Amino acid sequence: MNIPQTTSFERNNLTMLTDFYEITMANGFFETGNADRIVYFDMFFRRIPDDGGYAVMAGVEQLVQYLRNLSFTDEDIAFLESKKMFNKDYLEYLRNFRFACDVWAVPEGVPIFPYEPIVTVRGPAAQAQFIETMVLLTVNHQTLIATKANRIVRASEGRTVMEFGSRRAQGYDGAIYGARAAYIGGCIGTACTIADRDFAIPALGTMAHSWVQLFDSELEAFKAYAKTYPHACVLLVDTYNVLKSGVPNAIRTFDEVLKPMGIRPMGIRIDSGDITYLSKKARKMLDEAGYPDCKITASNALDEYIIRDMIRQGARIDSFGVGERMITAASDPVFGGVYKLAAVEEDGKIIPRIKVSENVAKITNPCFKKLWRLYDRETGKAIADVITLHNEQIDDTAPYEIFDPEHVWKRKTVTDFYAVPLQKQLFAGGECVYALPTAQEIRAFCREQVNTLWDEVLRFENPHRYYVDLSQKLWDEKQRLLAGYGH
Repeated sequence: MNIPQTTSFERNNLTMLTDFYEITMANGFFETGNADRIVYFDMFFRRIPDDGGYAVMAGVEQLVQYLRNLSFTDEDIAFLESKKMFNKDYLEYLRNFRFACDVWAVPEGVPIFPYEPIVTVRGPAAQAQFIETMVLLTVNHQTLIATKANRIVRASEGRTVMEFGSRRAQGYDGAIYGARAAYIGGCIGTACTIADRDFAIPALGTMAHSWVQLFDSELEAFKAYAKTYPHACVLLVDTYNVLKSGVPNAIRTFDEVLKPMGIRPMGIRIDSGDITYLSKKARKMLDEAGYPDCKITASNALDEYIIRDMIRQGARIDSFGVGERMITAASDPVFGGVYKLAAVEEDGKIIPRIKVSENVAKITNPCFKKLWRLYDRETGKAIADVITLHNEQIDDTAPYEIFDPEHVWKRKTVTDFYAVPLQKQLFAGGECVYALPTAQEIRAFCREQVNTLWDEVLRFENPHRYYVDLSQKLWDEKQRLLAGYGH
């Protein structure tokens, strides 16, 4: 398959970006004869950021690129040798390393929910264990930002949202891949130029306050910009005084520079003050001047709650530029994905494994599993997700009973539905078998998938809990294992 090789991510060998214990554990597996023992790992998460109703899967492309580029360089081997912890046989094993795992993942853009296996890895224990750090790092970060961006885009109620956060991102990769994730979540573009180069995400931007300050007057600055970019003229009007000088000077620029050229202005941007109040006044001034089509953009530490309140208060805003609170997911900046062993193979037989905890939320779901989504045939809306054993099939031609895995008396029989397995295979025996979609395709797919959720799940506060159930066979197997450990 034609797999794009477009980004700086893939050009970098990130094999050594791992927790050191992944290397020492791999060595332990090697020394004890377990390096090639086949195991199954799941990545899942336990809580949705901001106590939201769903998260948005992202980061799969970078995970694929990391795994395709997985190899130890001579410099890596020399460094590990300098630690004086590893024998030559293990170092030679790493020198000749070839990724050989099977990997499945939920595609980017799909709404996901707690405890679902969003990434599944099957392969030699030393390999499947080693990749833990990067699986979590890659998916956790982009899923966090895509989820936050989607909340902000939904709060805008159809108004466009631009990602403006590079300068406040947590490092270089946070800016680049955060911009990608924000686009997947629904933003129309980004201020991050490299994201346009690598992912064809539209790079957007106008001017900073320094442009206005550099000139002897605000009017001179505006006219210079309009002459330079007549077809993309958006003027920043809050350097001095929005209503007394900014908007009047913008209107004068439109009249004296753009109108004689037969060009309509694109807009103005307000970056400070009481933007709701200022936008109402600015809208009236622009309309009276004959520019009802001139758009108003707002920026300045916005998030979904501020945007929602501005709209409720009648703000005349056409688009939002959102920076730090989106690119860092500032209100809840950690996506708590984990990576846990679920099964091992012995003589071709899959043997389930479980992690038991006094904290019920930390008890894992064992076995090699499959994730399904059930949809109502009439409405196309998602009803619930079901985790089954990997060899189970859900017959959507007959009624199907789902139940709460914690409160098993809560049961429902589903009829007139169809069932879709959510995971797609990325790698088979270490070979990539997945054709990566473009960022544009993922963004459109995300919008489509979010629209399958009921409005109650989409609420910002106290959203309806979307149910993720276990099949009866998987639940029975989990209970059998728990009973074996005295629970």
